[in-house]
Amino acid sequence: MGRPTPLRRSVTTVATALGGLALAVALPASSAGAATGPFSYVYDDGTGPRMGLLADPPSWVCITLPEVADEAVPPAHTPRNYTASTATVFAGADCTGDYFTLRPNGGHASERLKVRSVVFS
Repeated sequence: MGRPTPLRRSVTTVATALGGLALAVALPASSAGAATGPFSYVYDDGTGPRMGLLADPPSWVCITLPEVADEAVPPAHTPRNYTASTATVFAGADCTGDYFTLRPNGGHASERLKVRSVVFS
């Protein structure tokens, strides 16, 4: 075949760059920054039980559940993790206190597990 010509090298370089771009576009953009899927929990707003939901929450960020951030209200319970990431739930706000880990894609706990915050990994 001989030595590559400048045109052949340019075509190879462009093809390599386009292949890398195609691969980057094909990978899920949210994989590095979000736990794709929903995370739900139950809380009481004073009129009865309500369901809270975090949709595609950020990864590696502590999230205090807004409905139960105030220590004067009862904590949330019955967490269900349908994200693609592991969820670690905490008894206290700001990811403090006792914790429990829920596996990805369906990990859950009963109403006995009281939670105020969560982090996804």
